[in-house]
Amino acid sequence: MKNLLSNIKIQIPDGIFLKNPESSELGKKVIENSIIIIQEIGFENFNFKKLGQRIKSNESSIYRYFESKHKLLVYLTSWYWSWIEYQLVIETYSINNSEDKLRKAIKVVTRTTKQDSNYSHINEILLNEIVINENSKSYLTINVDSENKEGYFMPYKRVIQRLSEIILVYNNTYSYNLSLASTIVEGALHQHFMKKHFKTITNCDSKKTPTIFFTDLAFNTLTLND
Repeated sequence: MKNLLSNIKIQIPDGIFLKNPESSELGKKVIENSIIIIQEIGFENFNFKKLGQRIKSNESSIYRYFESKHKLLVYLTSWYWSWIEYQLVIETYSINNSEDKLRKAIKVVTRTTKQDSNYSHINEILLNEIVINENSKSYLTINVDSENKEGYFMPYKRVIQRLSEIILVYNNTYSYNLSLASTIVEGALHQHFMKKHFKTITNCDSKKTPTIFFTDLAFNTLTLND
């Protein structure tokens, strides 16, 4: 699997960036350091001036890649969901048993992230923390409909659609496969946030993980509707 992953290039929808940051060392520094800074101080406190100071470059050089910090956040979340999608495809493609395939799929989209050595300029662990904290800010905006039409959120939507298809293979009579899939994907982010910040209102912890919870939720739901 590692050999397969190393040959995969993460694809980001056109229009999010002005110049592909993967095309230059400066662009890669923009991505690498934006992840570090956003994870450290949060998206609200992040700006291109601080990023420029970090990478010792003018703000104008960053604007050659992204027209706003919002577009940069959309890029980061899109990269993350594309990366999750590739893992979902690769880790489930050879599983024929529908129950085993669904269990694996839920695990992929809900588990704690580990560092992927295939992308040296991107710290996936820090990026995962950003997605947990900031993912909704990429689409809870006044321009969400126009950006959606432009395909900005396709990687996120594809993860949900792929999971919903695996749900249907397990139970093709279930009428809410997309709703269940989006609940699992988005709910996992929420539960990871809750177990870190609001521990008194979640059962999830280091032992009862979001993966365990959503696996239980999914199979109990699908069994009741079988």
